[in-house]
Amino acid sequence: MSAVQISPVQTSLFDLRSPEDGLSLGPLGGMITRQVLGRGAWVDLLPGWLSGTDALLDDLLSQVPWRAEQRQMYDRVVEVPRLLSFYGEDDPLPHPELVSAREALNAHYRAELGELFTTAGLCLYRDGRDSVAWHGDTIGRGKAEDTMVAIVSLGSARTFQLRPRGGGATIQHRLGHGDLLVMGGSCQRTWEHAIPKTARPVGARISVQFRPRGVR
Repeated sequence: MSAVQISPVQTSLFDLRSPEDGLSLGPLGGMITRQVLGRGAWVDLLPGWLSGTDALLDDLLSQVPWRAEQRQMYDRVVEVPRLLSFYGEDDPLPHPELVSAREALNAHYRAELGELFTTAGLCLYRDGRDSVAWHGDTIGRGKAEDTMVAIVSLGSARTFQLRPRGGGATIQHRLGHGDLLVMGGSCQRTWEHAIPKTARPVGARISVQFRPRGVR
């Protein structure tokens, strides 16, 4: 597709490493905060897990084969309000730093998850008009089984929302440059999540979602 048009990115004020320093993965053990949601669901949070991510963001923006999708919405076809790219079990990831991130996540979560993160879905939110509606990752095994989805956020901060299926109070987290959020337990089938649109000026954000086999 043609070059992606995006808004300028406001990267983290805490990401003060020089470009020569490269990307750095922080420790996971003892640093993650787990929030128990109820109904068997939980989320883990670790702000600033990745530092020195400006170059990684630039590389993914320019090198990933981003594609637009359309979906049937009642009686019309509409554009999906974000760009997408998916890497299956046998596909090489688009950047070696994502390989390192997945290896670190597997080392930390494999015992609890009982398997490995094997796929990666990337979403590009070009500006505040891009979003994702309320949903759970219930295509495949996530519809009936406990699982995990690990999200690494790159670029401008966006609001990540969670709510119980069937109604209840909405929980909000502000995911910024290099932040990690992991949804686990029954989260995909008992809770929903979303990234709402915003009228505030906001730059591009990439969400990297690591999942086990058969979870979408």
